Formats: sequence, structure tokens, C-alpha cells
Amino acid sequence: MIGFTRANLIRFVAGAICLLLVVNFLGFRTDGASGTSLSKLSIRRVHKYAHIYGNSSKLPAAPLAMSKEREQLLQGGPNSTTTTVIATANFTSIPQDLSHIPLSTYKALPMGQKTSSALHANCTDPDPRDGGPITPNTTLESLDIIEAELGPLLRPGGAFQPDKCNAQHHVAIVVPFRDRYAHLSVFLRNIHPFLMKQRIAYRIFIVEQTNGKPFNRAAMMNIGFLEALKLYQWDCFIFHDVDLLPLDDRNLYNCPRQPRHMSVAIDTLNFKLPYRSIFGGVSAMTREHFQAVNGFSNSFFGWGGEDDDMSNRLKHANLFISRYPVNIARYKMLKHQKEKANPKRYENLQNGMSKIESDGINSIKYVIYSIKEFPTFTWYLAELKNSERKS
Repeated sequence: MIGFTRANLIRFVAGAICLLLVVNFLGFRTDGASGTSLSKLSIRRVHKYAHIYGNSSKLPAAPLAMSKEREQLLQGGPNSTTTTVIATANFTSIPQDLSHIPLSTYKALPMGQKTSSALHANCTDPDPRDGGPITPNTTLESLDIIEAELGPLLRPGGAFQPDKCNAQHHVAIVVPFRDRYAHLSVFLRNIHPFLMKQRIAYRIFIVEQTNGKPFNRAAMMNIGFLEALKLYQWDCFIFHDVDLLPLDDRNLYNCPRQPRHMSVAIDTLNFKLPYRSIFGGVSAMTREHFQAVNGFSNSFFGWGGEDDDMSNRLKHANLFISRYPVNIARYKMLKHQKEKANPKRYENLQNGMSKIESDGINSIKYVIYSIKEFPTFTWYLAELKNSERKS
């Protein structure tokens, strides 16, 4: 009798496991290139958005608001086409000076329409005496809850501007992304309140790479740079890993005179700088800095090397890496599995200096499959068309 009961129990458990596997397989199926995209979030009931806009081939090259007209333009069926973007050597894909264009023309810009803000004084940096160490909230919540908290304070697409002064720094926060959904929720919950206090105008861009190739962090940042400039000519860009949370609100995300390495002291590295030339994790550059070095190399597939290559590029362009003090530029790293290292990273680094003019934002090839304005971020699903190069 005991043996019979145990056998039935084993059969029941095995059947339940099989059922869960079938449900998981059916529930997480997606179409086309969106296999690892944020469309999974709606299936997981983490996010309520059921429609991801496609048909990005109709996107104009010039900056344009994500207005109702544009959303209708972007709404496409499952057979909608995509856009292949190939940047050219003379940076023709980058919009020219927009200072002569009325800001009210572009509702999607972080500063929006100038109304009463024109009567305000220019914003100043927060007084460091009012800041200090902060404790991040690492509680995992759904994006629905986070958007309920932060959405009313933001403009569509995760954009923000101060309402009592005119922002002097217009910053694009570019986050390279793949399969870090839990980290994304925690990141957004912490980074928005942190940035809102800094009196800057900003927008968060999440650039997700499709499946098919090893993750190329640098290429996603290049794509984020080029795509963000189609919305506005940002003063500077902060390239930000999704698993890093700032620990001091005196760590200002404004535009640096020289390229700035932001994540100087990380808890998992005992709050010590590993080596002086490091430029990974979180970094800030002006638009001119980034163009001067032709952006990041597109050759680094897999973990490691692209940040050291950028450090070499900056040195080659006679720029130097600036940093805040170690007691201010502190970060917490969210736990994650160690990624597979790039076996060619040392090869690429050794030959990187000879490829600066031919490997970067002027040579990247990619397809944008979907663009979506979520309340707390703007999301791009991109496929990299560059192949791994043999050094």
C-alpha cells in the first residue's frame, strides 16, 4: 500500500512538472525578433502593455514628437516592415543644430513646450551640503506599480524636466539591455527619483538587443546614441548599466567638460577603483566627445573589453577621464550571473587604435524592429547586423 501510494505521488509530481513546462513554453512564445523583448513582460503580467509598435520604416529621420499622429503612424500589423540603419562616415544620420527650431514643435522633447518656464531662472546644480549617502530600494515590484508611483511625475517615454527653473543640462540616459527584467524594475524605481532632484532635463532610453548573437553592449550604446539624437540634440549622454544603482545624491548626472567615469566605487569591488583607465559601468560624455572618438567599437561581442577600448579612444583624442571623489561616486551592483567573457577582447583591444576611424557610429548596421514609449522609459528593440570581425 505504501509502495502504491509513493508510485502515485511520483506520477503526480512528474505530471505536474510536465504541465508547467508546457504552459511555460506556450506562454513565453513570441513572434519574430521579439523573442527576448519586453513584450514578455505583458505575458508575465508584469506590464499591461499588449501592443508593441512596429513599422518603424515610416519613422522620419528628423526629430519628431511621439504624438498621437506618430503613434498612429507607428501602429503596424505583424507583417509590418523594419528599418535598416547604416551610419555614414560624415555623421549624416546625426541631426544638425536645432537651436533655430521652436521647442514647442516637438512635444516629445524632455523640456516640452515652453510656457511658464520661460519666466523662470536657469537651474543651478543642487547644493552638495544638502546631499549625501542614500539607500536604494531593491524591493522587486512590477512595472505597473512603479509606473503608478512615477508616471504622474514624468512625461511619456520616461522624460522629465524641472518645473521651477530652466534646465541647463539635457541628458540622454542610454541603457544597453538584454534579459534583465528584474533589474530594470529596480533600476527605474531608483534612478528616476535620484535624477529628478538634480534639476536636469533627461530621458531614459532602453536599447534591447535581439537574440541570435552574443550581447554587444557597446553597439547597443551606439544605437542608443544615434536613435536618441533623432528625438533631440542632447547636450550629453550617460551610458548606464542596468544593474548599477547610485549610492550618493551628490553624484551629479550633468554634462562634463571632460569624459567622466561615474561608477568609481562599486560595492562588489570593495568600493575601490580597479585600475586608473577603467571606463565601464556608468560613464558620461558630451555629444562632441562621443563623435570625436567615433563612439564605441562594434567589435566586442560578449563580456569585456569595450570600455577599455573607449578609454584608449579618449586618450587618442587628447581627452582625459575625470571622476568624482570615491566617497561620492559610489554604486551598488545588483546580483546577476557572471556573463561569458569575450574570447577576442584582448585581440580587439590590441588592434583597436587602428580601427577608430572605421569602427564605431559611422559603421554600425542595425535594424530597429520596435519602438515604444512606456511611462518610465523609451524602448527600442534592435538587431545588430555587424558581424564579429577578425582582428
